[in-house]
Amino acid sequence: MTSPLSRDAIRTAAMRIAGYVRRTPVLHVDSAFGHGGPVSLKLEFLQHAGSFKARGAFNTLLSAGDLRAGVAAASGGNHGAAVALAARRLGLPTRIFVPETSSPAKVAVIRAQGAEVVIGGARYADAQEACDRYVAETGALEVHPFSAEPTMAGQGTVALEWEEDGPALDTVLVAVGGGGLISGIASWWTGRVKVIGVEPEGSRALQAALKAGGPVDVDVASVAADSLGARNVGPLVHAICRETVSDVVLVTDEAIRAAQAELWRDWRIAVEPGGAAALAALLSGAYRPELGERIGVLLCGANVDLGTLAM
Repeated sequence: MTSPLSRDAIRTAAMRIAGYVRRTPVLHVDSAFGHGGPVSLKLEFLQHAGSFKARGAFNTLLSAGDLRAGVAAASGGNHGAAVALAARRLGLPTRIFVPETSSPAKVAVIRAQGAEVVIGGARYADAQEACDRYVAETGALEVHPFSAEPTMAGQGTVALEWEEDGPALDTVLVAVGGGGLISGIASWWTGRVKVIGVEPEGSRALQAALKAGGPVDVDVASVAADSLGARNVGPLVHAICRETVSDVVLVTDEAIRAAQAELWRDWRIAVEPGGAAALAALLSGAYRPELGERIGVLLCGANVDLGTLAM
């Protein structure tokens, strides 16, 4: 089994971004979350700007050419915060286009990184169109949230670190929005570790693409839509995931909320709905491991309104 994204590209990305991102810790427990075997949690929610997306943003900007026209991105929140962070660290002007539905907590993070925030319309698609027009007019570099090899290679460094710092794994559970994260992770582990995508029932772009044999548009309605709300994964994500991802399972919004609550109640870990989705698959039984199977769960995003976690 091969992947269009090479492990060498991920190694190169890791060296490129090493001075700019955190090497996030791994928490290993012998038995937890209803599983009788070992569970390894990669605490990527501790990353700069609150999500894994800082990796892809830095790799994209550090590998780009002339950036004098600045940087732009359309985002529901986490991608914009990561691009704003990377651009600020590199001294680049940034404009982030967000939809009206964006979480106020995430918009606040983007502004805190010094970017100009533009409300680009009611839906994410409207914000993307506004961003595209701005890029065409100015020549700014548009940083895509998932469907670009530099983004995927940056996100794949999560798996490289996890393998170096954590115990050996049989299976990893990864939340899927647009698919850039799972494309990078599955490319790193292809043929060696089983990679399972986890999507909300109301936002299943990757599952739909794999079932249809190509990218298709889906309706999006989920508590995790601000981070796992892509309508279409695009051809590059589909090409990689059909070769490298073992399966995609679906979780309900109720299961996602329950995973958030358990992480906060029992572990004092505060993550957003998208950050809890992978664990929801284990807790709810959407993914049922074998006895003793060594499971990895990626906790990928922390940009949550803490008031929603009060218990």
